[in-house]
Amino acid sequence: MTDSLACSPLDELNFDNRFVLELPGDPEPDNYRRQVYQACYSRVQPRAAKQPSLVAYSPEMAAELGLTEQDCQSDDFCQIFAGNKLAKGMQPYSMCYGGHQFGQWAGQLGDGRAINLGEIVNAEGRRWALQLKGAGKTPYSRSADGLAVLRSSIREFLCSEAMHHLGVPTTRALSVILTGDQVIRDMFYDGNPQLEQGAVVCRVAPTFTRFGNFQLFAARDDLDTLVQLLDFTLRTDFPHLGEPSKAVYLQWFEEVCRLTAQMIVHWQRVGFVHGVMNTDNMSILGLTIDYGPYGWLENYDPDWTPNTTDAQGRRYRFGNQPKIAYWNLVQLANALYPIIKKADPLQQALNAFSETFDSQWQTMMADKLGFSGYQGDDQLVKDLFSLLHTAETDMTLFFRALAGVDQDSTGAEFAGLMDKAGYKPLEDDVHVQALAWFEQYQDRLRQDGRPKEQRRLAMNAVNPKYVLRNYLAQQAIDAAEQGDFALVNELLEVLRKPYDEQPGRERFAEKRPDWARHKPGCSMLSCSS
Repeated sequence: MTDSLACSPLDELNFDNRFVLELPGDPEPDNYRRQVYQACYSRVQPRAAKQPSLVAYSPEMAAELGLTEQDCQSDDFCQIFAGNKLAKGMQPYSMCYGGHQFGQWAGQLGDGRAINLGEIVNAEGRRWALQLKGAGKTPYSRSADGLAVLRSSIREFLCSEAMHHLGVPTTRALSVILTGDQVIRDMFYDGNPQLEQGAVVCRVAPTFTRFGNFQLFAARDDLDTLVQLLDFTLRTDFPHLGEPSKAVYLQWFEEVCRLTAQMIVHWQRVGFVHGVMNTDNMSILGLTIDYGPYGWLENYDPDWTPNTTDAQGRRYRFGNQPKIAYWNLVQLANALYPIIKKADPLQQALNAFSETFDSQWQTMMADKLGFSGYQGDDQLVKDLFSLLHTAETDMTLFFRALAGVDQDSTGAEFAGLMDKAGYKPLEDDVHVQALAWFEQYQDRLRQDGRPKEQRRLAMNAVNPKYVLRNYLAQQAIDAAEQGDFALVNELLEVLRKPYDEQPGRERFAEKRPDWARHKPGCSMLSCSS
């Protein structure tokens, strides 16, 4: 790897790198696996890639950073965001943090395959941290190689941008680049490792600070570093709260609770299942972070998880995500307790999660059903989800199509909707259940009195037509592994406008085909995915 390029447009990025300049760092310069104490980061150089080549980039994210299309298609861009070169101002490092994994304290974890290039401030004054995932070993890699493969990098790249355009709080992705190296991966941890193509994805966020950053220092009774990180976080990411103090720490924690609740409501709205909600995968900005074994609900099933590692316990199943988010916030509260020294104010702040989630979930469900507001609709909603589960109905297709029926539609029309969105024929008793629910729904629409066209447009603004279906992502990966990146880029284009009809692209809105029900990559994935 070489240092700054001569006359590269990327040299004009405005790096201020406050994280490494204002927080304590690891004094050890060598890159080897170890426990790191009293430090928020370790300086690390990315590993050189053999032969970098661009797979795809996000035009929106590039523009946000001040990069042009010409910049993104240059060799400089490819070399820098594969990890081969550093642009002017980049000061690479990996973060030190801990976390609970599947409910158990795991101690030090850290950025095992992520290397931050630094933080820039764009022309509008917005702060963005640039991070390479898959660019080599760090002191936190434990037994892993610090690398990533093409399939997981494409999944992270596409999902980051898809979630952004869906309106879900998320980290972003700038690019995915093939390294030209081969990487060994055991996709299902079943003793059958394979050689796969290596890749690096450039992730972007205002900050990548996680719950686990605070947890590790509290667990080690390193309160000095914990306070330094808290104060830095407040001044950098939450300056509107004012100068740090115990009272402001509590205001900050309450805001983190609210932001987390808002994120989870969005996940439930679009049918997203994160798959690995460990506390080290929870952003203090309430952003979806770390796209590993995620998935999208196809046939509605609140007990579904895409993560093979979680297949038995199903801790991170779709229906359990709100409870897990709250549990994770309790762990963050525990990390703050040595500073606050009182439990009651932390509990009061935690209550903000439940209050925010309950209120916004009701608003979200009213929006999805086309109501002007939520008015004691608990039973109607409960009955609907019971119906969708029993009938194995595609969640995305159902809610999108629901905007096309109203109080004047026939039962046969609704049964036809259910049939088209279902993964099995409606049995007689389910048919009766469906018609009974639809009658109640029609009564509620009449009570609401909302104009039909207004209702339809409002529903289509919150119920997407296009999501990153698991089988579509796998088809794009299969093609990319053969050197064809067209489908990756076409998917990216479709997912930029998920609420639009996009005539001619209907095939991207079709329900999961039978062949994909149990195909690797289309249904269940491992944490290595």
